[in-house]
Amino acid sequence: MNVYYVPDPRVYALVPMFGAFLNVRVCRRVPGWALIAGRSRSVRYIIPCRGGRLQVAAMIFTLLLSLASLAGATLAPKKFLTLPLGQIRPTGWLFDQLMVQTNGLAGHEHEFYKWVKDTDWVGGDAAYSYLEEAGSYWFNAMVPNGVLANATVIIEKTHEFLDYVIETQDESGWLGPEVGTDKRRLLWGRYPFMIGAIQMTEAYPEVTDRVVAALHKFVPLANAMLKAGNGTDAWAATRWEDFVYVLQWLYDNHPNGKEDLLLETMHLSKLSGIPWELVFSEKVLFFSPCLAEKLKNPFPELSWHGVNMAEGLKALPATFRFTHNQSDLDVASKGWDMLFQYHGRPSGAFAADEYLAGLEAVRGTELCLVVEAMFSGSFLYQVIGDLKFADQVERMAYNALPATLTGDMWARQYLQQQNQVASKNMTPNPFPEDGPYSNVFGLEPNYPCCTVDFPQGWPKFATNAFLVTPDNESLVHLYLGPFKVSAVLAANNPVTASVETLYPFGDTLTTTITATKAFTYFVRIPSWVTKGTISVNGEPAEAVKPGENGLHAVAVGAGTTTLVLELPADIRTESRPHGSVAIHRGPLNYAFDIPRTEKQLSVHPLEPRAVDMEFLPESEDAWQYAIDPSTLAFANAPPASGVLPSPIYDAGLPPFTLTVSACPIEWPVAGDMFAAPPPENPTCLGAFRNITLWPFGAAKLRISEFPVAAIPELLFAVQNPDAIVS
Repeated sequence: MNVYYVPDPRVYALVPMFGAFLNVRVCRRVPGWALIAGRSRSVRYIIPCRGGRLQVAAMIFTLLLSLASLAGATLAPKKFLTLPLGQIRPTGWLFDQLMVQTNGLAGHEHEFYKWVKDTDWVGGDAAYSYLEEAGSYWFNAMVPNGVLANATVIIEKTHEFLDYVIETQDESGWLGPEVGTDKRRLLWGRYPFMIGAIQMTEAYPEVTDRVVAALHKFVPLANAMLKAGNGTDAWAATRWEDFVYVLQWLYDNHPNGKEDLLLETMHLSKLSGIPWELVFSEKVLFFSPCLAEKLKNPFPELSWHGVNMAEGLKALPATFRFTHNQSDLDVASKGWDMLFQYHGRPSGAFAADEYLAGLEAVRGTELCLVVEAMFSGSFLYQVIGDLKFADQVERMAYNALPATLTGDMWARQYLQQQNQVASKNMTPNPFPEDGPYSNVFGLEPNYPCCTVDFPQGWPKFATNAFLVTPDNESLVHLYLGPFKVSAVLAANNPVTASVETLYPFGDTLTTTITATKAFTYFVRIPSWVTKGTISVNGEPAEAVKPGENGLHAVAVGAGTTTLVLELPADIRTESRPHGSVAIHRGPLNYAFDIPRTEKQLSVHPLEPRAVDMEFLPESEDAWQYAIDPSTLAFANAPPASGVLPSPIYDAGLPPFTLTVSACPIEWPVAGDMFAAPPPENPTCLGAFRNITLWPFGAAKLRISEFPVAAIPELLFAVQNPDAIVS
């Protein structure tokens, strides 16, 4: 359903007045709402009618514009365009991280994990849900994983998957495991498969014709189903934007004369689902400082589901492309800000243990949410070009994503916590809607979806790390890290860029660029950089000057150009609930890594490396500290070899650390081994000592939202700077 905010009951008077002109009528009234349905094309509008002043012109204009656009329009261009899969490759420590994933759980699921090994998407009988998403999630993630890791077996498996699905497409156009069965046909499960198939065409152009033909055969069927009100349920109603993403790829690259049908199907998809322009609106009070559980959702329940919201973040930029309404972008931008203001995490993600969870440090963030929000944030930057989206995605990638995986990536959590003092089967637990096993590191704690979905995180972060401008004249380095990219720019200008860096575990990036012709190279300068400099071909360093979209422009000549970026950052503190603080430097969030014991809870009978693990603190008083933020100090111990340890995201391995003075305090646990809220104005129970803070992603048990206590002036003289607790 397409939803427009019109805050006044007098809208009822306008519908009869303009009904013939707009070809709409009032179908029914519910308290505070008017359901307005078009007499053609199954167009529907829900118009909330409460409070405020009536904006008649805006309403009429919006309705007319939406109805008129069904008759045919063009898609608004994006600010930046992606490069095909395979042209951007992670190198250095980031490639190692991808190989750890490939050698871990993600790269072996097809061998033993029933939802992949026996998936009904390729003729098996396994599906964990009527949504039929397990196989398509896996395919969507492992296509880029296989290509970027050059993993032969995974590449073979994804080709087999694609071939089977296309070859079994039925005459109606339906794709998926429901073919030849009496299973209910719901649209949502197809969308991850389609996004994976798009990536296949980029990496393997020889499959393009088959994929495009299959998608074009599916679109008329989906169009008819949406007009008839079929193929959607509560989950599909929140994820329609993924189908619009696919339709827009077809429109941009392979319209095949079907532009009007593609546009109409975009509209129908939007009209079938959640009104994200209202969900993310300032007019709705779910963005509120009160406790999340006390908020009342005026929309269908699943609109506040964390993964749905993470996917829904790309709905409005996708909608803007076919409505051309600036309001779509305005609401997308403001909604992003409010989401992270009222539910954000120092890790870069937002809290939702099933549903929005507010700011408390022990509430959960689902792993699926992290990778879906990363992908949506990348799309938002491509359409809008605001630096904040790229900054947030980078923070999620370098904090929240690795924090919820073991270092070897053979186990994952369903939910992670900012203050996580134990990882165990706990009853009671702090998650109102999730089970007691949710923060255990294992094969499929709480629910299997994240096991098949999480592997998209690192590969898609890499594939969105470089972009090009719409005129294809400039290359843009968006996500900072070690990469190598090759592209052919406008005027037949082949270029390569190789970035050598330890970032975010180092402040220096050395980029070597080759080009046949001169062009402009852009590099993102994150908002946290202080006194950044750039040197070109050995010339004296100059201050970076990020312009629009947070990008610093460099005029690159033909031949070879070398750039050296220095991107230092200050230590930053962030105010959190209960007077606590979180600590940041650069993109990294820092935490006290709680010394832990490990216990194996279970092992998969077909794969001994697939284990469920319980992590407990070594002692009862291993984590109860208050810190004095005025004493924070940064330390860097770069590896002598220039190569980071593998895996980098594990206890004691990153080269960047912070030290801070801390004192032991009384800080009780709540429930079964989860931390109570940080105590305000705590009393020190012993002397101050220096403790070490590590990058959040490497600390699997941790405190990252700290109570605050100041060192009394008389104690400064007796502090032992060598007494450091790691």
